[in-house]
Amino acid sequence: MTAPGAVAHPQAQPAPEPGPARSHRRTETARLLLEAAGTTDDHERTRLEEEAIRLNMGVAVEIARRYHGRGIAGDDLDQVAYLGLVKAVRGFDPTHGSDFLSFAVPTMRGEIRRYFRDFGWTVRPPRSVQELQAKITAAESEMYQSLGRSPRPSELAEHLGVDLDLVVDSLAANGCFSPVSLDAPVGEGERSPSERLGGWDAAFGSAEARVALQPLLATLTERERKILEMRFVGGCTQAEIGAEVGVTQMQVSRLLARILTRLRRRLEDAA
Repeated sequence: MTAPGAVAHPQAQPAPEPGPARSHRRTETARLLLEAAGTTDDHERTRLEEEAIRLNMGVAVEIARRYHGRGIAGDDLDQVAYLGLVKAVRGFDPTHGSDFLSFAVPTMRGEIRRYFRDFGWTVRPPRSVQELQAKITAAESEMYQSLGRSPRPSELAEHLGVDLDLVVDSLAANGCFSPVSLDAPVGEGERSPSERLGGWDAAFGSAEARVALQPLLATLTERERKILEMRFVGGCTQAEIGAEVGVTQMQVSRLLARILTRLRRRLEDAA
């Protein structure tokens, strides 16, 4: 799919953006959008908006990358993020004085999550979870602008007036779009996912992320750390973990989803 008004899909993932480049992008984006809002020439407005889109495409890729590996092609997610970027550029009001990304980031995330809800579910979650996810998406957009960062699950729960466990379950369900057998081979001659378990989830793949995780792991309970260690260091099955900690395999699955979601969101907040 191709986002209307967006430029061609980049072939390479962008390198991490240094501080001066990031500052330049924000300043230049603000200038372009302010000029676009003030011109009466449609062609000039389109040109300025397209420049702003090009300038922020790397941000869209970074947002989309956080949702890769969940059952939908990465290229499709990139294009959905570009679509959200286009909508953000066209819908942003620079006269309010707020930073463009405080509006654009929630817009791109919302587009991606809507795409998952429409096309990503192989097994649909309960209706209550779907409805709460929609409320969470709207609340995140609102709270991002007021907080200047992504809200924590506890803050979302308080804002929405719902139990924290419900929020965590709904956030965790975002990673359950296309379940596959752990014993199914990925391709000819390749090992199955169960044979390749033992490393951190792909979201924690970089060295910087692993370093950032260390203080976050300290916030977990002893049982939570034990579950993670057995699963990702010891390579234990969920049944083996359940027998060790005294819960069912299903409860282990839910515990792992909650723990990883909490770590992932805290890692994002610390970024």
